[in-house]
Amino acid sequence: MSLSQIKACILVPTYNNQKTLRRVLDGVLNYSVKDDVIVINDGSTDSTAEILKEYGDKIIVLSHSPNVGKGFSLRKGFKEAIARGYENAITIDSDGQHFPEDIQKFIELATENPETLIMGSRNMKQDGVPGKSSFGNKFSNFWFKIETGITLPDTQTGFRLYPLKPLKKIKLFTKKFETEIEVIVKMAWRNVKIIPMDINVLYDPNERVSHFRPFRDFTRISILNTFLVTLTLLYYLPKRITLYIIKKGLFNLIWEEAKKDESSSKKALSIGFGFFIGLLPIWGFQLLVGIPIALLFRMNKVLFIGSANVSLPPMIPFIVFVSYHIGSYFVSDYFLFASVKDVTWQSIYINSTQYIIGGMLLAIIAGLFTFATFYLLFSAVRMVKKKRAPAN
Repeated sequence: MSLSQIKACILVPTYNNQKTLRRVLDGVLNYSVKDDVIVINDGSTDSTAEILKEYGDKIIVLSHSPNVGKGFSLRKGFKEAIARGYENAITIDSDGQHFPEDIQKFIELATENPETLIMGSRNMKQDGVPGKSSFGNKFSNFWFKIETGITLPDTQTGFRLYPLKPLKKIKLFTKKFETEIEVIVKMAWRNVKIIPMDINVLYDPNERVSHFRPFRDFTRISILNTFLVTLTLLYYLPKRITLYIIKKGLFNLIWEEAKKDESSSKKALSIGFGFFIGLLPIWGFQLLVGIPIALLFRMNKVLFIGSANVSLPPMIPFIVFVSYHIGSYFVSDYFLFASVKDVTWQSIYINSTQYIIGGMLLAIIAGLFTFATFYLLFSAVRMVKKKRAPAN
């Protein structure tokens, strides 16, 4: 098998890796033909430029100066690969930690799984793996699962096969090491299939030069993860769960959850809390507030999200109307805006106070009512199941 079978090129971002660059390029050239290897020289100040000249037209060289970052180099390589009509791009680091022989495994797996992101998975427990690499990988794996719901053994590997079609529609903003996190999270959000694949790895302290700066780069990655987690809570997690609910059917899901081996109080609390959050007058922030609380108290996420959707757009006018009138019992200057000329700062304050008080009361009443109703329902289902269970 060859790269041409999957229409793939090899991207090699490099910065001051003169000790290992020749070995990496000689290795990848065994699996490529002319124009299949694209090297991105990220403002190297050592002998990298001279080494690249030795390969002549065997490789394509993209250069920029000064040094910007690995992410910028990858984005530049993706753009070039797409412009040249490739459908896949294999990325490999130039520091010598990866074995070019594993390229064949990428090709075989990509042939069986087209349009799939394939992640090379290193054995982080083997001797010689730097402590900061092992910690960084666990840190990254944890946040990737939070952001996508997908478990991967190695989210920081630089040895990957990217399907390029999804990248045409994905906007990347980062420029350094955090780009490798940004791109796989955004691919996962677009439902690109992701498969991990075991690869060999070598950490030679005499040859390998790492440009990862623990404090600065962990800070950048943390900022990115904060942004991605916020997007997840606001949009992608609710979307993922909502689509699952729609696919399964809300009432079918409730019935399935009722049959699960969870306590009646836990499931009823999840639904009651969903109604409470969905009706709470904090429009646009219900799930941002509710999801962390639901996760903290280990509620049933499917039931919570499904119940919080009580505030779907068609229901909003009714919810606002009921909230406003409930609040009228607690605001002495009760009135509705009659015309634009009646709008004053005082009227805005009174009407807002009336709506907020009514909305909070409606949320509390609905939450308690649905909790009690579903607690009785789930308890009844549990009792029926016990009665029908054969005696030992």
